[in-house]
Amino acid sequence: MPKQNTTVEFGPNLKSLECFRTIIEQGSATAAARHLQLTQPAVSRQLRLLEEATGFELFKRAKGRLIPTAEALTFYKEVDVALQSVDRVIDLAKNLRNADFGELSIVSPPSLAESILPQVISEFLKEHPNVHVSLESESVETAKDMVALRAVDCGFIKLPAERAGLECRPLIASGTVCAVPRKHRLASKRRINVKDLDGEPLILLGRGRTSRQLIDDAFHAAGVRMNVRIETHTVGAACAFVSRGTGIAVMNEMLALHYANRQTILKRFSPNVPHEYAFMTSRDAPMTRVTQHFFERCLEHFAENKSAFRLSDAK
Repeated sequence: MPKQNTTVEFGPNLKSLECFRTIIEQGSATAAARHLQLTQPAVSRQLRLLEEATGFELFKRAKGRLIPTAEALTFYKEVDVALQSVDRVIDLAKNLRNADFGELSIVSPPSLAESILPQVISEFLKEHPNVHVSLESESVETAKDMVALRAVDCGFIKLPAERAGLECRPLIASGTVCAVPRKHRLASKRRINVKDLDGEPLILLGRGRTSRQLIDDAFHAAGVRMNVRIETHTVGAACAFVSRGTGIAVMNEMLALHYANRQTILKRFSPNVPHEYAFMTSRDAPMTRVTQHFFERCLEHFAENKSAFRLSDAK
């Protein structure tokens, strides 16, 4: 005797299940239609399709009201659980599409990580609250290696990068300023040129980098002796020495603005030495959706805050 096929053919769609759940929760087809922003006939049609698919009656009709059957109440519990799972899947898909889910690892030179990046990253996290961010502060050479070797998703670098395997996208350029102790004789000048610094104790940054070489060249071209008192690689440290009257620092305008205080005056430096920052990723792999959205947030931030990264002409 052939085995009897006991498979139950069952094919309700998500819309009919959603209408059923909403009728139970709202108490009527009219209320469910209003909640789902559908017409009442559309909800009734979905209910009818669901009853045909299940093969049993879901509601008793009494004086215009829908009374759920015992089977319907049992069915509702499982439908609710199933639709909640579907909702989670839909939310996950939206998060993945909008880069609202995942991890983002960033590397940056300390001066940038301690000044501007906290605001940029905080803005990004407000837009993408489910993303977990890791920020590492490393030397320039280490940061380039980490990005090129894909140890992190992205990083920030001052151009030129001069390292194979990197994709560098320019973000913002700034000039050079002098950080001067408030009571120093040069604090009243509108602009400080190389000759003004003849013999002055200097605090300089970035030995071996292109911007530093340009500063050294400017002193040499003007025939001015450089009295370098302190070498450092962080703007915060340089400004701390300035505030104690140790010397005058020649540094990146954009970063110096973050550290100016009551003991330190910033003045434009002549000749101007440009500092250009870039967003770097590995050339061997495309940006993830999260990284792409972070890069876009960075572009927007620097475009929206250009004036905040420039020393006021009145200073």
